Amino acid sequence: MSAPSAQELLIQGLTADGKVFRPSDWADRLAGVMSQFRPGGAQPGSHLSYSPWCVPTVIDNIKCVVVHPDLRAAEPMAWDFVMGFARDNALQVVPLSQVPGARG
Repeated sequence: MSAPSAQELLIQGLTADGKVFRPSDWADRLAGVMSQFRPGGAQPGSHLSYSPWCVPTVIDNIKCVVVHPDLRAAEPMAWDFVMGFARDNALQVVPLSQVPGARG
C-alpha cells in the first residue's frame, strides 16, 4: 500500500473484492477524526471543518477519502492510522493521479 510520498492517495470505499464498504458514512467519519491534523496544528473550531490533508469525496458514486502526503510528514502516527484503517478494512488505495475523472 505504500506509494511515492509526493502523491495524494485515494482510499476508495471498495474492498479488495470489489464490494462497497459500509457503513455508508465511513469517509465522513474518518475525515472527521482526522480534522485536527492540519497545517499549523489544531486551532479552536478546527474540528468543524475537514483537514486539507484528509478530505472525503465521491468519485463515480464511490465514497472516497483523499489523503495528502503532507499528513505523513507532519503527523506520521496520523498517517499510519489512516493507512492502517484502509489496510484493516481491505480498502483499495491508489494514487489519485491514476483515477480517471479525479483531480490530481
